[in-house]
Amino acid sequence: MLYQIDVMSRVPVYEQIIEQTRRFILRGILEPGDQIPSVRSLSAELSVNPNTIQKALAQLERQGLVFSVPGKGTFVAGKAKVILAEQKRGELEEIQRQLRELIWAGISREELLKMVNELFDNRWSETREDGK
Repeated sequence: MLYQIDVMSRVPVYEQIIEQTRRFILRGILEPGDQIPSVRSLSAELSVNPNTIQKALAQLERQGLVFSVPGKGTFVAGKAKVILAEQKRGELEEIQRQLRELIWAGISREELLKMVNELFDNRWSETREDGK
């Protein structure tokens, strides 16, 4: 697994680590019980201050997505994917609002369904957020 930090991003580094960890859990790259790389190894790999890594892990722990075992490390919580899935379900209203605006803008049902079907057909392929 490779965390990647965009130093030019306006998103703080600790938030980038949180988002990537959440994405790894949702995609099944990190499964319940899997160990998260240590603060020291992530700090060295990403050239990031260990306090920044610790801040990200503390936030993930507060969200119930990981848990720490003193002297052993940080691990993905058993219900991490369930927690994230519930949060994503909460985003459906925003998606519905955006779809309504697309319909008002003249986007056809066929275009929208084609896009949704393509997303489902390719859901496991790795794509960047900018679509490239």
